[in-house]
Amino acid sequence: MDKQLAFKRRHLTGAIVGLMLMACITLPLVTIQAQQQRQAATTIEALSVKVKSLEDIQEISNVLIDYGRALDSRDFKAYSALFAKNGSWSGGLGTVSGGPPAIYDFMTSRIGGARQGNSVGFGPTYHVMSSFKIDVKGDNATASSRWAFVTAARGPGVQVAGRYEDTFIREDGTWKIRSRQAFNDLAAPTTAPGGTGAQPQSAPTPPDNNKR
Repeated sequence: MDKQLAFKRRHLTGAIVGLMLMACITLPLVTIQAQQQRQAATTIEALSVKVKSLEDIQEISNVLIDYGRALDSRDFKAYSALFAKNGSWSGGLGTVSGGPPAIYDFMTSRIGGARQGNSVGFGPTYHVMSSFKIDVKGDNATASSRWAFVTAARGPGVQVAGRYEDTFIREDGTWKIRSRQAFNDLAAPTTAPGGTGAQPQSAPTPPDNNKR
């Protein structure tokens, strides 16, 4: 009887020790697995946010490029559609607000349609867009960019260069220009009388607040 009792006690003790060993092994593994799952979830979330940010920057970059193409082709229907419902534009031609319809009327009245020419006096143009700096915060963004204005009206070459300072808003899932300020930072020499060529570099240049 004593031998049976001792045998049972040894078996019970062995079982308890075994359970304790399993617990010592299993609990750390469960903890490690849970930690790995949390880290994986955090990594996936961070990657998702990064990818979304890159997608937003690319979409805004496309708007900046489309702006120049629509302007050069005098497609002011496509041009004005790049602006938000309350979008505004400010530059050398003046200032306009009120969204696409107002911007369309403003540009067609001052520049006109069709690529062959415009009332500004430069004729066909070609805008080179560069140096995009875009900062996205949720459904709003800011963008700075450079532009060079190429035309053959005063002899082939860059006639004016400057920058755009923009604010953007995500409107109905699409990035739109909420406001654009166009600044002239550099102007080529003015055309000499009779169109024979450019005046010397010392010729007066437009004031700094001239915008296009």
